[in-house]
Amino acid sequence: MPGNTRERMVQAAVQALQRRGVAGMSFTEVLTSSGAARGAIYHHFPGGKAQLVAEAASRNGADVRAQLVLLPATSPRTVVESFLAAVRPVVESATIGGGCAVAAVTVVDDEHGDQLRRTAASAFASWIDALADALTRAGLTAGDATDLAATLIALLEGAHILCRAAESLAPFDHAARATLALLACRYPDG
Repeated sequence: MPGNTRERMVQAAVQALQRRGVAGMSFTEVLTSSGAARGAIYHHFPGGKAQLVAEAASRNGADVRAQLVLLPATSPRTVVESFLAAVRPVVESATIGGGCAVAAVTVVDDEHGDQLRRTAASAFASWIDALADALTRAGLTAGDATDLAATLIALLEGAHILCRAAESLAPFDHAARATLALLACRYPDG
């Protein structure tokens, strides 16, 4: 992994969260994946695992948002189709045990749980805002754009879970087809 030690550790933590969640993520795994020395943990993350996890979830949230703002906004359908195409490979990784690093921090039940849930809520809100902005630029009202954006993020996060359980993309494909059909009924010109 390119970049400095701290950046490599955050990226390794993102990958560990995606594979095993917070409870299954270990410093040993992060150190091995990042090539960092053991002393790097508390040098870069004096708050320990909670700080590393929060930063990894925040980074992953920001990275996803950066991709969402690039979606073409020529029509609502274009936004939705582009979103579905962009997230399909991510959801496909769920079929072999992958997951969402941001969602992983929502199920922490310790003294850091509230902070981590706020981190996740902020990331999800930023994704919804980015999608809603694209949908508004594509012609939807602000309210409709926000509703559809929230639905798309719920589809994404639900698909991670359903596809992981089924070891199949079928749940995502069903939800994607239904979303496009409903969109065509609601916005036949878009």
